[in-house]
Amino acid sequence: MNPKSSDPRAETTGAEKAGPGKTGRPTSETTREARLKAALKANMARRKAQARARAGNEAKAAGTDTPPAEDM
Repeated sequence: MNPKSSDPRAETTGAEKAGPGKTGRPTSETTREARLKAALKANMARRKAQARARAGNEAKAAGTDTPPAEDM
C-alpha cells in the first residue's frame, strides 16, 4: 500500500487497528474456540443427563432388591 495514496481503501481498516477478535468478522481462531465451547457445553449436558438417568435407575433397582422386612 502506498502511504501517500488518496484512496481511503488503501489505508488500514478499523478491524485491523483493533486487532483480532475485537471487531468485524471473527477470526478462524475465535470461531474454533466458539465451536469447541459449544461442543464442550453439549457434551457436559449429555454426561449430566446420563449420570442422572443412571442414578435414577440405581435408586429404583436398590429399592426393589431389598427383601421385605420381617415382623418379629
